[in-house]
Amino acid sequence: QKQLVESGGALVQPGGSLRLSCAASGFTLENYAIGWFRQAPGKEREGVSCITSTDGDTYTYYANSMKGRFTISRDNVKNMVYLQIDSLEPEDTAVYYCATDRVRGRIYHNFAACYDALDYWGKGTLVTVSS
Repeated sequence: QKQLVESGGALVQPGGSLRLSCAASGFTLENYAIGWFRQAPGKEREGVSCITSTDGDTYTYYANSMKGRFTISRDNVKNMVYLQIDSLEPEDTAVYYCATDRVRGRIYHNFAACYDALDYWGKGTLVTVSS
């Protein structure tokens, strides 16, 4: 059974850093597009980043507003995906979800297409940025 489990969320002071982790089970993560989105209390879901690969080449995409402080990465051996967040701001407070494409092997050439394909996600991990 396909499963995604996020972890690493915490209470962090502004300016700090966090690395969120997402463990995939029941499928081989490298064969699927996978990414992160977040949802703050009372706000719409917001895409963060997406990663996809084909024939050994890996493509990473970020929402325009997320470029610079967010870094997505994937460990195919551990079947994990990560999201590094630096220079955290109170506005980053949200539940962060990792999500995957349900269809194996599809490749996307921009963030919007990759993010729109993500339709299976975990339960999320809470990041709170506050002094």
